[in-house]
Amino acid sequence: MQKNDIITLTIEDMGINGEGIGRYNGMTFFVKDAVVGDVLSARILKIKKTYGYAGIISVLTPSADREKPQCALYRKCGGCQIQPLRYEKQLDLKQKKIFDSLVRIGGFDREEIAGIFAPMVGMDVPYRYRNKAQFPVGTDKNGDPVVGFYAAHSHNIIPVSDCLLGVADNRGIVEAVLAYMKECHVPAYNETTRSGLIRHILIRYGFSTKEIMVCLIINGTKLPFSDSLVSRLALIEGMKSISVNQNRENTNVILGDRTDVIWGQAYITDRIRLWKCGSRIVSDSSDEFSLTDQAVSYHISPQSFYQVNPVQTEKLYSIALDFAGLTGSETVWDLYCGIGTISLFLAGHAREVYGVEIVPQAVADARENARRNGISNASFFCGKAEDILPAFYDRVVQSSVHGEHEDAMLHPDVIVVDPPRKGCDAKCLDTILKMQPQRIVYVSCDPATLARDLKVLCGGGYRLVKGRGVDQFCHTVHVETVVMLSHKKPDSIINVKVEFGEGEGKVPLDNIAKRAAAYKPKERVTYKMIKEYIEAKYGFKVHTAYIAEVKRDLGLPMYDAPNAVEELKQPRKHPTAEKVEAIKDALKHFEVI
Repeated sequence: MQKNDIITLTIEDMGINGEGIGRYNGMTFFVKDAVVGDVLSARILKIKKTYGYAGIISVLTPSADREKPQCALYRKCGGCQIQPLRYEKQLDLKQKKIFDSLVRIGGFDREEIAGIFAPMVGMDVPYRYRNKAQFPVGTDKNGDPVVGFYAAHSHNIIPVSDCLLGVADNRGIVEAVLAYMKECHVPAYNETTRSGLIRHILIRYGFSTKEIMVCLIINGTKLPFSDSLVSRLALIEGMKSISVNQNRENTNVILGDRTDVIWGQAYITDRIRLWKCGSRIVSDSSDEFSLTDQAVSYHISPQSFYQVNPVQTEKLYSIALDFAGLTGSETVWDLYCGIGTISLFLAGHAREVYGVEIVPQAVADARENARRNGISNASFFCGKAEDILPAFYDRVVQSSVHGEHEDAMLHPDVIVVDPPRKGCDAKCLDTILKMQPQRIVYVSCDPATLARDLKVLCGGGYRLVKGRGVDQFCHTVHVETVVMLSHKKPDSIINVKVEFGEGEGKVPLDNIAKRAAAYKPKERVTYKMIKEYIEAKYGFKVHTAYIAEVKRDLGLPMYDAPNAVEELKQPRKHPTAEKVEAIKDALKHFEVI
């Protein structure tokens, strides 16, 4: 076999990127746009040592699960990788993707996972669901401006004014911007020469309010003839905000740091409704969800993180809230909180909620959203979760005096995380384990990093209790997952009935105090207590790992320590003889030995 050979392939499986997988003469081939069950005539595009890539020439026998894509540009665009696959099978594929990651990366048992996870939450109509569109702007071969999407694995723009995943209003906005550029001779940005002005068109849409925002990202400081653009866009029904964002950097990042409003307001408003769902959902029908009268209103700016599929977001956040198991008395941390979308839902069912987000504008939006909704028990901190949470924990732990409020924050009932695709930072995970919340709710947009982080959390004293996938990104290979972890509890409980008073089999009342004192359990000795004792008596500090090493050498029982999950880049040095004796002295002092 060699490149350009024509082969016949039967597609037996699908990969994590939506490609079909078939075998020919013992070699595995990956085929874009192929569906399980297809029999294809394919051309070999590339051959590696044990696998290769092939392209479809023709579908000899179509799969029973193959459907004609509704978008004529799906193969060129590459945004909808699995649009030819019947939608019900798309949900099966995404469930399998979650399970495969948890088994392969997280080390979980497949049968156990299958018993924990409820069916995927799909959409009744998996089109026109995106509330956000980002159109790159360039020029065609004639030098005329063109707007669309990048072709797969390139920055070649395919002209698209109306994507079937986006709202229908996008088309009129794109056409208005193109007409303005042509009439006023405003040049598109050229990535090669870094010249030209307009780089992207950002459109945001409020599904519940029908409000529209348009932001033009420019390679400059000012948009010429802006009145001409405004006069066109302002006529579009629902238009509330028109702004210009400056990005003069040579980067793939779309938005720059500065945004100036040129018409209307700086935000649009949308609402997310709460749905009631069972803790153990056994059906994949939307009938299992019932709408409540609770809703939270949000201000959304160009830089705000806001889930792109509001229909599914309501289901996703409702499941996350259900998994949190709040009764009204809990303290909750919400990490990577964005504009407070989850935080404000939690605040309606908890005593206090503390959100952490790195983007300053998002934090400002979160605080404003809390004020607008009359929510006073949600506070927000600006910074990286891996900086804010450990710094708070270390400060309170090291403080000799702290109140009930700080103690509740130090040992929260629930921690919710909704990190970006790269998952949680190791420092953040380590601090979560130290804080030992009763429950952890993890919302993930990448099953691989979810599995990686769950392996750490479950290795630090937690167990996976519930899970569910939500199809936020229909016709693509991406999937949102929400899981709940619970702190490990004893395997069994023995109930003992004791009767007090005089007579056979009863405990005399005058002996209660004496026996209680005799059987009173000793105070739990912590590593912190040992470290403080040594520092006070000997004047030096010892690392937790040194204490563990001495306990292990003495044959004392060892327990899973939260910081034991950390993988050290290099072996830690052994304690000196002086520190070993100090540790033994502390263990004797606390009657451990």
